[in-house]
Amino acid sequence: MWWWLATPVVLSRAPIDGTAKLECVSYAPFQGDQTPHDPTLIVSPEQIAGDLGELAKVSKCIRTYSIDNGLDKVPELASQVGLKVLLGVWIGRDRAKNAHLADIAVGLVKDHPGTVAAVIVGSEVLLRGEMTVGDLREIIRSVKPRVNVPVTYADVWEFWLRYREVGQDVDFITAHFLPYWEDVPPRAEDAAAHVDEIRKQVVSAFPGKEILIGETGWPSHGRMRDGALASRVNQARFISEILERARRDNFRVNFFEAYDEPWKRRWEGTVGGYWGLFDGAERKLKYPAGVAISNYPFWKLQVAGGLLLCIGIFAVAFFAPKQRPSLTSWTAVALSATSAGILLGIGVGKMLLESYGIGGWLLHGFLLMTAVTAPLLSTWALMSGRSLPSFLEILGPQKGLTPLFWTNMLGVTLIVTTILAGQSALSLIFDARWRDFPFAALTMAVVPFWTLAFINGSKSGERPLAEAVFAGMLVMSAVYVVFNEGFENWQALWTGTMFVLLASALWRARVPAIA
Repeated sequence: MWWWLATPVVLSRAPIDGTAKLECVSYAPFQGDQTPHDPTLIVSPEQIAGDLGELAKVSKCIRTYSIDNGLDKVPELASQVGLKVLLGVWIGRDRAKNAHLADIAVGLVKDHPGTVAAVIVGSEVLLRGEMTVGDLREIIRSVKPRVNVPVTYADVWEFWLRYREVGQDVDFITAHFLPYWEDVPPRAEDAAAHVDEIRKQVVSAFPGKEILIGETGWPSHGRMRDGALASRVNQARFISEILERARRDNFRVNFFEAYDEPWKRRWEGTVGGYWGLFDGAERKLKYPAGVAISNYPFWKLQVAGGLLLCIGIFAVAFFAPKQRPSLTSWTAVALSATSAGILLGIGVGKMLLESYGIGGWLLHGFLLMTAVTAPLLSTWALMSGRSLPSFLEILGPQKGLTPLFWTNMLGVTLIVTTILAGQSALSLIFDARWRDFPFAALTMAVVPFWTLAFINGSKSGERPLAEAVFAGMLVMSAVYVVFNEGFENWQALWTGTMFVLLASALWRARVPAIA
C-alpha cells in the first residue's frame, strides 16, 4: 500500500525551472509565530533579504500586500537582488490610515523608480465588504496622478465582473483565480483549464485592458473540498500546467505564494498555511527541477512505524490469554493490524501538519494516542473473550463492574475516541470550511472497536443512554457531512463511514445486570 501511496510522479514540465524564471510570486516575510496581526512586529531587513535572495533565483518579480511590519524595506532590498516589485497597499475601513499608507507607497515609488513596477491599491476589499465601490475608486484616483508607474486594484474574478466600473480607474486588471476556493471547486487535474476559461471571460469583459492573474495556486496540504484534493503532487501539477498555458497564450501570472505561512492556519485551517512554492520552515524550494515528486517524501519512516505497530498487534494476539479464538477473531485481528499499519504514517503526518496551537496539538495527540492503543487493547480483549465495556462500567459507581486493568484502559480509550469523534463531527457541521477530516487516526481506532463489538458483544442487558445518544449524533452528523461536502470528497465519505461504524459499535453496548 505504501509503495502505491508514495510512488513519485515526474511531470513533463518542471514546476519551477531556474532557467526560465517565474513572472512574479506573492511574498510575505512572516515565519514561525510571526503574524501581520501583531501591530508591534517589525520583520528584520536581514530576514527579508534572505528570502528575496532565494526568490531572485526563481522569479523576476514579487508582489507584496502591505507596507506595514517592516515591508516598507522590500523595494530597497529587492533592488539589491534584481527583483521587480508589485507594491501592495493594504487598505480597509479606516480612511485616515488608508491615506497615510497611500502617501508612504507614493514615496517608495519615487525612491525606487527602477524597482517598483506597479502599485496595487487594495486587495479584496470589495470581497471582504470593507469599502464601497465609490470609496475604492476615490482612493485609486488619488494615487494615480502622483506616481509614474501603473496603478491597479486586486480582487477575485467574480468581483471584477460584478463591479466593472472599477476597471475605468486602473491601468490593468489584477484578478485572483484560486480554483480550490471556488464555490464548486474543480479537481486538480482540471484546475488549470478552469482558470484559463474564466480568464478569457474576464478578458472579454475588459477589452483593451491587460489582465494580470494576480493570484493563482494550489495548496499542498489540507482538507478536500468536493473533488479538490490538496497535495504536493497536485500543487506541482497545477503550477506546471498553468505555466504551460501562460507560455502558450502569452499572459502574465503571479503565483500565490512564495512561502508557506503557518500563521494563516489559525484563520483558514490547515490548508491556509500550505500554498507556498517554498517550505515555510526550512525556506527551501518544495519541487526542485529534475526531482520526482511524492506526496509522502518520508514514506520509509512511515512504513517502518506502521510495520512495528502491526507486529505489536499480532504479538498481543499470540500472547493474550485465549478463549478458543475462531477464524473470525483472527481475521478481525488481521484487519485491525493491517489498517493500523497502513494508516499510522498518515495519521502521524496529519498530526504534524494539521496541529496548530496548544488545543490543536492536544486534540490530534489524544486522537493519535487512541488510534495506537485501540487496536492493541481491542486485540487483547478479542482473544481473551471479553467484550467492549460500556461507559457506565468505566465511569459508574466506585464498585464498578470491570476490576480488570486492561478492560478499564480499553473503556477509557473508547470514551476518549467517542468524545473526539463527536467533537470532529460537530466541527464539520458548524465550522466545516476550515476543518480537516481525521479519517486516518479515526479508522485506526474505530475498526478494532467495531470488530470487537460485533464478535464479542453482549446481547443481554439494557442499552445505555450515553452510547445511544452518541450513536445517534454520529449517524446524523455523518449524513450531514457527506451531503454537505459532496460525494466527490472521499475524505468526507471515509470520515462519515467511520462515524457510522463507531455509532454501530456504541449501539451494541449493553449494561450487565447487577445481582
